[in-house]
Amino acid sequence: MEVLALERTLTELDHARLSRLMPRDARSGSNAHPIESILEWARLVPSRDISPDIVTMYSQIVLGLPGGRQKKLTLCYPQDAEPSEGFVSVLSPAGSGLLGLRVGDRACWRTPTGGESAAEVLAILFQPEASGDYTT
Repeated sequence: MEVLALERTLTELDHARLSRLMPRDARSGSNAHPIESILEWARLVPSRDISPDIVTMYSQIVLGLPGGRQKKLTLCYPQDAEPSEGFVSVLSPAGSGLLGLRVGDRACWRTPTGGESAAEVLAILFQPEASGDYTT
């Protein structure tokens, strides 16, 4: 199971920055990173126009996990990732699965060990754009 093909909405700035992260030789073919299809098919909006219920870069979110558990995490760029501190890289399977989703959407992704995982976006505790930060 790969990332579900839900409609994704990204800010133009997040899209541009993430596009620059991908190596040119990885941008096509069967070995393309899962985020490539998200970048290709996402609806793009200016940062000032993004809805506050959409997961953007540096959003702090609450996930609903199997068994009724919840987890708080912040979606970040790879250089800022600290999974033990709740900072999850957008290029990780979970990070790619969450980018651009709305509160209430469910993401599914393949774990590094080959298993499948899923989570529901229960809440966005902080979104940079909703707080007036259009440059993060």
